[in-house]
Amino acid sequence: MTPGPARDTRLAGQNTAATADQARSGGTPAHLVVRRTRIGGIWVAFARFALVLLLFFVLENDKSVPIGYFGVHGHVPLGVALLLAAVFGVLLVVIPGTARIIQLRMVAHGHRRLDAGTAASSARPASDAAFSGQAHRAR
Repeated sequence: MTPGPARDTRLAGQNTAATADQARSGGTPAHLVVRRTRIGGIWVAFARFALVLLLFFVLENDKSVPIGYFGVHGHVPLGVALLLAAVFGVLLVVIPGTARIIQLRMVAHGHRRLDAGTAASSARPASDAAFSGQAHRAR
């Protein structure tokens, strides 16, 4: 087996002529090449900065606090307790929210199918509609 052209994923994010040449030479197809944007870079930098701040927060708040939850008792560092409370609070909102979004998408999908079926049946000539109606009644 002979190796194909090497794929260099670093080129996918650069706005250079090399990206177009690579796409033509059999690497990543041109329509699949995603260029990096400044806003994307800012988001990555912001996420990294937030994680560093979170790490400092947890490390600075290392005083042990007693925790009791439904009869389970223990001692946890304050930073960890606050972090867990925030994570569980986010999950408490995200899980039902995601379920509702999925539910609404399924309803919208059903409505789109009904609308497409109605549009297709109204686009047929009257003779075809009458014929298909008779065929359905005959069965």
